[in-house]
Amino acid sequence: MAVQQNKVSKSRRNNRRAHDKLVAGNPNECPNCGELKRPHHICVACGHYADREVVSAVDDVEMDEDAA
Repeated sequence: MAVQQNKVSKSRRNNRRAHDKLVAGNPNECPNCGELKRPHHICVACGHYADREVVSAVDDVEMDEDAA
């Protein structure tokens, strides 16, 4: 079984973990609607990617009274 020879101080331990932090996202502006979106992803608001419509956006969804 592995047993440490010397105690690792809090400073040395935390320096080793310095690169494990989460990185904030890098949102880009959609060229079609101006909303913020993830780079290289379809815009959630309008459904466009690279100046063309990939997913048609539906404003209102009609539901039957029985379905609700």
